[in-house]
Amino acid sequence: MKREKIKENNYVGLTLILILSLGLITLFFYFDRQNQLSTLIQTWGLGGILFSILLMAALCMTPIPSEGLLILILKIFGIYEGTLFAWLGSILSSLAIFYLARYFGQGFFKKMITPDRFETVDHWIRKKGSLGLLIARLLPIPAFAVNYIAGVMPSVKLWPYVWTAALSIIPYYVGTALVYVGVAKSIWIWLAVGGFIILAFWGISYILSKKANNS
Repeated sequence: MKREKIKENNYVGLTLILILSLGLITLFFYFDRQNQLSTLIQTWGLGGILFSILLMAALCMTPIPSEGLLILILKIFGIYEGTLFAWLGSILSSLAIFYLARYFGQGFFKKMITPDRFETVDHWIRKKGSLGLLIARLLPIPAFAVNYIAGVMPSVKLWPYVWTAALSIIPYYVGTALVYVGVAKSIWIWLAVGGFIILAFWGISYILSKKANNS
């Protein structure tokens, strides 16, 4: 009963954070209609870039979806630089989680990860090593959860952990960036290509999830 109450409070808290995040993103786009805020942040130079990367890294260490922040970074820095900076932030979050997981151990993070998710990721990693870790990252499991789970496993080394994290997020970020460009500039071909990439990514996740459940 107590565990269910804690889980319910976590869901309520996460929902409120999501609503607040959506509100802040909406306000940013409203006040940035003439690109004043984007231009201001661009004038910060390297400081603005580092701030964006660190903010993405911090967000990716939580259950909060990072798509909203990704779109903001794309609006501020453009399609190429924005995707790169968001990608670097994602990798940085993975590294931070790896060392936090190794330092605090399983006891701390088991409170944040459901047993089913832990067992699914553990199954793929123990069965196929680095390839299994890459597959686990493509499952419909939040990236932060896979990072935490992989981080506490002694058999997972740093390099496979990093390159699988860096590679697995690329299709989704590229697809989201193309969708953003398609909507923002009314270039429907990019919207279609980006949508196809995201749908293909989700399709692969679904197939792998079914395979994991049947194995």
